[in-house]
Amino acid sequence: MKKRAELVFVPAPGMGHLVPMVEFVKHLLDTDERLSVTILVIKPAFSPAVHTYTQALDTANTNTRIRYIHLPHVETPPPEQLPKSPEKLFSDFLESYKFHVESAITDHVLSSSFVELAGLVVDFFCSAMIDVANKFGVPSYIFFPSNAAFLGLMLYLPDRHTQIESEFNKSDPDYSIPSYANPVPACVLPSVLVNEHGGYTSFLNHARRFRESKGIIVNTFAELESYAMNSFSLEALPVYTVGPLIDLIGQARVQSDDRDKIMKWLDEQPPSSVIFLCFGSFGSFSPAQLVEMASGLEQSGIRFLWSIRLPPQKDILAMPSDCDEDDYEDVLPDGFLKRTKGRGMVCGWAPQVEVLAHKAVGGFVSHCGWNSTLESLWFGVPIVTWPIYAEQQINAFEIVRELGLGVELRLDYSGNTFGNVGDSGDLVTAAEIERAVRCVMDTENVVRERVREMGEKSRKALVDGGSSFASLVCLVEDMLGNN
Repeated sequence: MKKRAELVFVPAPGMGHLVPMVEFVKHLLDTDERLSVTILVIKPAFSPAVHTYTQALDTANTNTRIRYIHLPHVETPPPEQLPKSPEKLFSDFLESYKFHVESAITDHVLSSSFVELAGLVVDFFCSAMIDVANKFGVPSYIFFPSNAAFLGLMLYLPDRHTQIESEFNKSDPDYSIPSYANPVPACVLPSVLVNEHGGYTSFLNHARRFRESKGIIVNTFAELESYAMNSFSLEALPVYTVGPLIDLIGQARVQSDDRDKIMKWLDEQPPSSVIFLCFGSFGSFSPAQLVEMASGLEQSGIRFLWSIRLPPQKDILAMPSDCDEDDYEDVLPDGFLKRTKGRGMVCGWAPQVEVLAHKAVGGFVSHCGWNSTLESLWFGVPIVTWPIYAEQQINAFEIVRELGLGVELRLDYSGNTFGNVGDSGDLVTAAEIERAVRCVMDTENVVRERVREMGEKSRKALVDGGSSFASLVCLVEDMLGNN
C-alpha cells in the first residue's frame, strides 16, 4: 500500500497566526485525500486563548488525517527584555523549539509505516525550522498569514539592505516598495523595521530565509491584491494565494452567556444600523483614550457595539483582559451607559465573526489585523481604520489608499502592546471618532458598495473555478510531486 504524504505544520503561537493555518489545513485536506497533516502546537504562557483554542480543536477533531501534537514547554524569555523588541524575543523563543520540532517529527512521522514525510509548512516567524526540513531532506513552505503587499515589503528588505545597511527611519521620505502602487509613508511602516534592538535584524533574517523555501502560501486572494501579486512576477519563488482563510464557525467561547446577550441585542436593532468596535487579541487603550471613544460614540448618535479590553500592567508579558460589568463605571465617563442605553452596548469579549455576519452591523472600527480585515470583507462590512501594533498601520494604508475599502480614522496610530503605550502618547479625539463613524455609516458612501462587491469576490475565490481554489490545486500538485 502506498504511503500517504504527510505534511508537518509549525504555526506561530498567536491566534492571528494559528487560526488561518488551521483553516488552511482544512482546505488542503479537502482538496486531496492523499495528504495528511501533523500540526505541532507551541503554547506560550502569555496567551491562554491559544491553549483554549487548541484544546477545543483536539476535542472536536473527527478527521483522522489531522493530528495535533503539543510540544514540550520552553521557558518564556524574561519580561524585562520585552520593551526593546517583542518581535526579536518572539523569533528567538520560536527558534529555541527546533530540537522539539525535530524530535516530534522523528518520533511521530518518520517512525510511521503509513505515512511518508513530504515537507514542512512553517509560519514566517518560524523560518528557522527550514533547517529541520533541510536535515530531513524535504522541502519547506512559508505560511504567511498576512497580506501579499506586506509579503512584498518583507521580500524588499534583503534587496534594500544590500544598498542601505541599517534600519528604516520614521522621518525618511516616502518609500517606493514594489508591492504597493502608491509611495508608502515611513510613518506607516511596522515599528519593527525601525527597531535598533534586534527587531529589524530578526525580520531581515526571516525575509532572507523565505527564498530558501519552495514557495510562499499567503492568506489573500488574487482579486483583492492584484497589484501586489503582479509585483511578484519576476520572483523565482512561487507565491500561492489561498485565502481568505476564515474560521466561519467561530472559536471556543461561542456558546457563552456573553455571546447570547450580544446576539439578542443585535437581533433588536435595525439592519445596517450598528457600528462594531473591536481591536483584536492585544488591542487595549489608556483611560484617557477610552473617554474620547465614549464621547465620540455618544456624539455620533449611531448605534454601537463596543468590545473593550483592559491593558495588562506595564512591561508584563500578558494579554489584555476582558472588560466586565464591574469595570464599566471605572473606565467610562460618568453617565455614559445611562445616556446611551438602548442604542449602545458595551462588552468585553465578542464573537467577532458572528457579529460581522449579523444583518444589524453596518460598520467596523478595527485595528486592521489581517484576519479581521478578511472577515469584514467576507461579510461586506466596511472598515474604519484604527491600527495599533505589528503591521496594522501598513495594513490600514493598504485598505484605504491602495484598495479604497475603508474609511481613514488614523493610519499611523501606535497604541498599547503588552501594556506599552506607543511613543507618541497620541489621543484620537472624540471629534475624529464621530466624523469617521458617521462617514462609514453613511448609506451613500461609495466604500460600502466596493466592500460588498469585494465580499462577493472573496467567496468566489474559494470555490471550484475560483482563483484561490486553482492556486491551492497547483500547490498540492507541487507538494505531492515531492513525494
